[in-house]
Amino acid sequence: MKKLVLLIILFCCILACKNETKEEPNEFTFEDKKIETTKEDSKTITEQSTAEKKAALVEKGYQIFDYVDEKTQDTVLMQQYFIAFLKRGPIRNQNEEEANRLQKAHLAHLGKMYDLGFADISGPFGDDGEIRGITIYNVPTQKMADSLANADPMVKAGRLMIEIHPWWAAKGFPLR
Repeated sequence: MKKLVLLIILFCCILACKNETKEEPNEFTFEDKKIETTKEDSKTITEQSTAEKKAALVEKGYQIFDYVDEKTQDTVLMQQYFIAFLKRGPIRNQNEEEANRLQKAHLAHLGKMYDLGFADISGPFGDDGEIRGITIYNVPTQKMADSLANADPMVKAGRLMIEIHPWWAAKGFPLR
């Protein structure tokens, strides 16, 4: 378990430390839908008041609610995310070279999801169980999360399958 936590932290640190100089919009197409996002989108949300954050999220189609923390009296904004369980797929007979190629493409896909702001965290599990890993998608709908997850080269090849569930978390709270 400690290895898994360290691996996830390392992966997040590497992705967080990337030095990006462009502020141009990124385009990503899934199921014939063009999605455009910029780093300014995320930056703006973090600098807004709670009311402004709520309005911006609702306008973009996100499901939200808030509550007042009894201990701190702070308003906590909850947002619906989508957690994708990457499960062992039915087609796992690829040779070593093909499996390595798919793994490299899989990691590139997950990195792109993170860079574009569609995924907040991804990582493998440390055992050899049926569920191989997770990705938490920060998108407004389950249909969009499903489309992004199923665009993964490992899923397309049948080596992994996706199971997605809505998941609520406090907006902006870090992992500890």
